[in-house]
Amino acid sequence: MKISDLLKLSTDNLRRRKGRTILTLIGVVIGTCLIVVMISLGIALNQQYEELLRSYGDLTKIQIYNYTYGGGRNDNAPPVIDDAMLETFKAMPHVIAATPQYQANSLNAQLYSGKSDRYQTYFNAYGMDPASLEAMGISISSGEYLTGNENFGKNKIPVLVGENFGYSFEDTRKSYNSGKRYIYQGQLDANGNPVEPFVDISKDKMILRMTDGDENNPKTREYELVVVGVMKSDFNAGYFTDSGIVMSVSNLKHLENTYKKLVGSASTNNIQTGYNTVYIKVDDVDNVADVEEQIKDLGYNDIQSLSQIREQMQAQVQKQQFTLGGLAAVSLLVAALNIANTMTMAIYERTKEIGVMKVLGCELGKIRGMFLIESGAIGFLGGVVGVVISYIVSFIINNLQTIILLLGIQNESNDMMGGMMMGGMGVGMGGASSVIPWWLVVGAVVFATFVGLVSGIVPANKAVKISALEAIRRE
Repeated sequence: MKISDLLKLSTDNLRRRKGRTILTLIGVVIGTCLIVVMISLGIALNQQYEELLRSYGDLTKIQIYNYTYGGGRNDNAPPVIDDAMLETFKAMPHVIAATPQYQANSLNAQLYSGKSDRYQTYFNAYGMDPASLEAMGISISSGEYLTGNENFGKNKIPVLVGENFGYSFEDTRKSYNSGKRYIYQGQLDANGNPVEPFVDISKDKMILRMTDGDENNPKTREYELVVVGVMKSDFNAGYFTDSGIVMSVSNLKHLENTYKKLVGSASTNNIQTGYNTVYIKVDDVDNVADVEEQIKDLGYNDIQSLSQIREQMQAQVQKQQFTLGGLAAVSLLVAALNIANTMTMAIYERTKEIGVMKVLGCELGKIRGMFLIESGAIGFLGGVVGVVISYIVSFIINNLQTIILLLGIQNESNDMMGGMMMGGMGVGMGGASSVIPWWLVVGAVVFATFVGLVSGIVPANKAVKISALEAIRRE
């Protein structure tokens, strides 16, 4: 007997018992549909959590904190994060960038602009690795990135500034009580147009002036800040992208050393040892945990990343998926028992047919295969139909609000049904509430087919054990 003959015979047998076949299929359809929908809700919830975390910051960024100052270290302290350690971080697998966020301590300096230094603001800058700026998510709205190789002449320092940095300047010719001393971001004039800041950061000259604090005979040192590029405001990349200053670490250290010489300070109090804060960029979010372990192996335990929160959220979602998927699997188990019962009843009804096949010399494996094909076909068809219905249910869930509005149901009923349908599943965070990826479709159909095949093993084995002579004599 050829395989094509087995397929035709199995199809004919299922067609002759349409009612029983359909009832058996319904169980498989319900079980498959429930499993797919429950897993799709968990997948959607996980995606919503991912989007939520991305709104908080970069999932592939790790922060290392190592606050140590001169004289404050002990034998249990982690290693100093110096330039050599930075190179160690950069050499780690999956690390694409590493940079400190260096800040000079006790640097008494101010920025001036305008004629006769009319406009001024406090100087607060970050020193970072120019080669890592773009990888760290810092975008440029105009100009270009720092390279670290700029040379504009003596006492000129290349910098990046936040796009709203100009609003930090104040007009020193106005009294402190005057409303005209400051211009704030978002401030509008009488015609409703935005008020421009005192200083145009892309055109006006800005002078950095350091002083030793001596009121009677002050010593000063001046540098011109040359704006190479303007950073696009993005608080996820750092608040300094909005109204701060970024320069290379070497330039900021040069300013710090110059100020120490200016004030004649040889004290080690509050002198920063190494870098307090370092940011590491990883190539993929799935590799963040591995990089964190490598960092901990070096002795740094005070590390933080959004990936840690992500793992906790994923664990919570997986727990919900296992719970809901397990409940849905119960219905598929019932369907499996129903398939087994259907195939067993078919054997009793077709005992004489089995006996004739044996007498005619049909191989036992072919007889067993016929029943397995029938049970597997029930599982396969049930899986396919269940997936189709799952897409319909998913569409309804994702468009529930619109459907309710189209049906003319009041808002109170809308809220109540929305809460009943998707309360506790994270709906309301934005995005789709049910997501069915291709692998879930394939997995559901394969699993339903497997359940059908397994359910038919016992009845199929029972069929091949039937005596041919007794089967033929049976009416």
